[in-house]
Formats: sequence, structure tokens, C-alpha cells
Amino acid sequence: MTVSSSIARIQSFAFAGIDAIPVTVEIQIASGLPAFVIVGLPDKTVGEARERVRAALGALGLALPPKRILINLVPADLPKEGSHFDLPIALAIMTAMGTLTHEAISAYAAIGELSLDGRLQATGGVLSAALETIGLQLGLICPAPQAQEARWASDALDILAPQSLRALLGHFNGDHVLPAPELERVPPTPQGADLSAIKGLDMGRRALEITAAGGHSLLMSGPPGAGKSMLAQCLPSILPDLTHEQILECSRIHSLGGQAAGSTLITEPPFRAPHHSTTLPALVGGGARSRPGEVSLAHNGVLFLDELPEFSRACLESLRQPLETGVITVARARQTVLYPSRFQFIAAMNPCRCGYLGDAERACRKAPQCGEEYKARLSGPMLDRLDLSLFVTPVSPLDMITAPSGERSAVVRARVVAARARQIARQGVSNAQVSALDIALSADARALVSEAGTKLRLSARGLTRLLRVARSIADLDQANDVEAPHLREALGFRLR
Repeated sequence: MTVSSSIARIQSFAFAGIDAIPVTVEIQIASGLPAFVIVGLPDKTVGEARERVRAALGALGLALPPKRILINLVPADLPKEGSHFDLPIALAIMTAMGTLTHEAISAYAAIGELSLDGRLQATGGVLSAALETIGLQLGLICPAPQAQEARWASDALDILAPQSLRALLGHFNGDHVLPAPELERVPPTPQGADLSAIKGLDMGRRALEITAAGGHSLLMSGPPGAGKSMLAQCLPSILPDLTHEQILECSRIHSLGGQAAGSTLITEPPFRAPHHSTTLPALVGGGARSRPGEVSLAHNGVLFLDELPEFSRACLESLRQPLETGVITVARARQTVLYPSRFQFIAAMNPCRCGYLGDAERACRKAPQCGEEYKARLSGPMLDRLDLSLFVTPVSPLDMITAPSGERSAVVRARVVAARARQIARQGVSNAQVSALDIALSADARALVSEAGTKLRLSARGLTRLLRVARSIADLDQANDVEAPHLREALGFRLR
């Protein structure tokens, strides 16, 4: 930070997607009629900072000088949103007033919301700000509840995490020193239901294992109560752990979405299950501040849509881009942002509106037309993007009582982790992202692919996804090449 006369500057950040963009907060205190003006495309929240800062300084016994106070947020053509500008504005004003010295805070950037009594409140984007601060070779001042979130960026980052503006002032004045926060690693807790709770449904369990091994998408259909939702809820229990990079990426998204304030970082694959009444902005992101939606909050995890045809057509069609590219573009009048959205898409649906199509005793009088109309809510291009499809046949009451429990999730997860490790070692990405040209096929498998592609009239996308699923089955079998049996099993899960 540099100071000239009654002008002070301090570094802070604006956010575009999950990226933090450096913003310089300039303060000028000059002669003239008393005023407190903020310029540089501030939104309403930033404009209201004048009252929070005035009250917070008053709680310290500091009164704003009866002069013209001009706050400029540089660059001026970048929209500024959020209450996290409170703290840098307050620090710059205190420096211009002489309460703080240039030397005290020249090595720091700042982010945080102020209460009227001067306490610092948690705000979104601290992890992204901390990562950007490292590149600027500065330290970071942030609210105490988010010290752990900032520490995840780097063990070497200089972090000041005071409870209040008074505590920060005492640190700089030498009255007491704020301790450097240390990273507290919390052991991961088991995610989802255990597969051992599911009796029968062998095909469903197998489909779930293949889905987890390759990071594939899965559509389950069947009558109500067949076990579709239960299978979906078991998926997180067999997924591999997130890498350090994935933890940072997921936590940045959730932090900007207001989902990860404090020390709660996303250390396990997210599982998002929005209701079918979810709006389009809530699903894909957007709103006045272009917040991340459910497809981004599920990044590196699972997005589960139950009762799939009940979602609006706009919501369903909006999933086509992230399913294909792994990113979602949120375009608004003021800005366009990109959010990572590479998730495992799991969907469940009934075969028709009443749910009992094919059951002569329970089906409605509109069968089979009701089933055709219900499935027609899903477009062909959307269905073509799904890797596996499965009809879940209900387990009889007798089997529910007498059938033995299946394998525990820990046993299945070990096979999944081993299969995923083979993929990363071979191609650097999961099978759900690999090119079809990189999948090695045996001679028998090549012949079967040609025959199946012709008979089923598979599109290029459908054929690619078929080969990806077959590759995951081969990895579970620890096979080097995709053989004909692997391809036949993948064809059994192909939507027709």
C-alpha cells in the first residue's frame, strides 16, 4: 500500500466465477463539504458500506473527519459486488486519518464484512482471495471464522484473522499479537448410505459400481419404491477421495456460493439433490450476482435429480452443456462468468406418471400411452448424453426378508479406487472424459462395436459413451484392453 498526503490505497478483490480479481481501494480525504462517496461501479451492498464503516469506526472511538471522503475502486469499469469491501475501506480510511501507518498494512490485502460494533463477519470468496494473494506476494487479513479456509491456500501465507477491528488495531499497535492460524485437518466422515443396506438389486449395485469407477452418468427407471433413490444415496460411499486440487476447487465454488463459511471445507465429493421445483437460475447459476448453481456446487461430485421428467424442460436442456464440456457459462447483461461443472449425473424416474406401467393390476387406464408421453418429456439429445441406463425391478417382500446383505461399501470402494487409479495412471483423467481414440479394443471387441453401432444406430456421442463404459468395466476386471465381454455388459446398460 502507498500513501500520499491524505490518500491511501489497499488491495482487495472482486470475483468473476471462482477467480479473484485484484481491486485497489483508494481513499482520498480532501477539503470540501462533508461527504462519503464510493465510485467504481459499486453495487448496493458496497454502497451501504459507508454506514457500516462509519458505525464500526465509531465503536473504536474514531469519528470521520468533516471533509469530503472519496472512495475509488480500481479498475473502475469492473462491477464490484459484496460486503467484503467493508474491511479494506475501513483500513484505508484509518490509514489516511493517521490511525494506522503505511508500514503496518503495506504487506496485506484485506477482505471482510463489518458489524456495527466493529466485529468481522464471514464473507464469501476468502479461499479464492487467499490463492490470489499468494501470487501478489502479500499477506491476507480476513475474519477469524475463516482463518482455516484461508490457511488451506498455503501453509506459508501470512494470515491475520482478527475477531474485530479493535483486535486488528491492537495487533498493529503492538498491544497484543494475533496468532498465526494453523491448519486443522478434520478426518473425513463416511458419505451416503452403505451398500450393505440394499438387498437384491444386483444389477443396480453393479451399475453403481461401474458408474463410480469411471465417473459416468446413470439413469434409473422403475416403479415407486423399487430402490432407485436408495441406490443413488449409496453412490457417495464408494467414490474415491478428492485430491488436494479438487478440494480447493470445490471449496472455492462453495465459498462463493455462501456454502462454506468458516473452517468447513469441501473434503468429500459433494452430493447435491435439488427438488424438481428448482428454478433454472438455481440449477445452472445466475441471479443478480451470478452465483454458482447446483451443477457447479456438484463439481467433482454427484448431481442427483429424482423424478427427472418433473423438472422443467428448460432445466433439463440446460444440463446438456455441462454434461458435455464440464463447464457452465452464466451470461448476464453485466458480465459473463464460467463455473466448473464436471459432475456425475444420476437421475431417477418412474416409467410413467402413475408409476406402474407394465403392471396389469396397478397401471392406469392410459397405459401404454401415458408412458410414452411421460418419457417424451426428455429430449433425445439429453438421453444421448447418459452413459448407463437401468430398469430397477422391485425386490419381492420375501427376498427383502430372507436375502443376505450384499457387500459393504468399503469393499466395493476398494475396487473403484483401484480402477480409478488405473485410469489416472494410463490417461490422466477418468474414463468419463477420455477420447474414444485412446481406448484400446481387442479384435473381437472391434467387430462387436461395428455390429452394435449399426444395429442400434448409435450416434458418434453414443458410441463414444458406450466405449467409455466398456473401458471402466475392463478396469474393474484389471484388463489392459477392452474385450468383447466388457462391451456386451456395457451394451446391456445402453439406453434403447
